[in-house]
Amino acid sequence: MALAARDHNMTAVEFFATTDELPRAQLIDGELIVVDSPAARHNRIIFELAYRFRRHSESHPDAGELGAGADVPLDEQNVYVPDLWWVPDDQRLASEESRFPVPPPLVVEVRSPSTWRYDIGTKLRHYESSGVAEVWLIDTAADVVLIYRRSDSDATTFDVALELTVDDTLTTPLVPGWDVDLRALFSC
Repeated sequence: MALAARDHNMTAVEFFATTDELPRAQLIDGELIVVDSPAARHNRIIFELAYRFRRHSESHPDAGELGAGADVPLDEQNVYVPDLWWVPDDQRLASEESRFPVPPPLVVEVRSPSTWRYDIGTKLRHYESSGVAEVWLIDTAADVVLIYRRSDSDATTFDVALELTVDDTLTTPLVPGWDVDLRALFSC
């Protein structure tokens, strides 16, 4: 659902001044987008990924941090709230912070009716141009994970694109050893 906030594009400063009353909102190309309540399966997938990461981090204390719900300002017209994000230990937010100073290296978006068209289009392009290293787009309608990543830190664009199905295992070079059986994930 999109709300017309005013007769001009909203800025990130205006967005942050407004969102105290709208806790589930994003700014996409200057448009205030109020996000619908996520479906049960959407939430189950997020919790399953978080659980699997937590189990992995118990034996890998340097695995970094997986989280949800923090603002990711990309520029003056775009502030996203990915379903999940990952950062290495040296980029963890302080306990009282809710906004990233720079985008996290890994963002995860799970399909929602109100934002999927943005996730696979506008948001993906902005994540790429802002330097995000890897994006997972989890399509719960098709039970596939679309992965976009940079092959190395010098890559200026996502030069690796993968489409994983229920027969695959999801991994990332950002968190060595963390893997997710997609059949189990999509059975949530």
